[in-house]
Amino acid sequence: MSVALKKMSTAELAKVFVGFAIQQYDHILISEVKQTNRYYHKMKAVELELKSRPGDQRRVLMAFYDHPNPNVRVKAAKATLAIAPAAARQVLETVAATCYGPEILEAGMSLTNLDEGIYKPS
Repeated sequence: MSVALKKMSTAELAKVFVGFAIQQYDHILISEVKQTNRYYHKMKAVELELKSRPGDQRRVLMAFYDHPNPNVRVKAAKATLAIAPAAARQVLETVAATCYGPEILEAGMSLTNLDEGIYKPS
């Protein structure tokens, strides 16, 4: 997949990332762990491709901080914690305080791990 990602524009990568996050969310809701994990790895590959581009292009994912799908918001925030820590943290705090479902757990655990120094964004 990484060869295909290298050929995509930054805008195309952002769209692919969102699509993967939405598909992952759908699998989370029906407890399909294997598929959920596959989409995690696919999103991570997109994130790493964006990071490797000149100027660290992960910032394009900040456009999805207000996406209607809470999984998209959480994944975009986590992918951008290293480059926009305050803004990304605010997204995680908002999701943890206002949403329901599995995304609340991921946002809350991410905040806990950040606060305890367990997770150090890079």
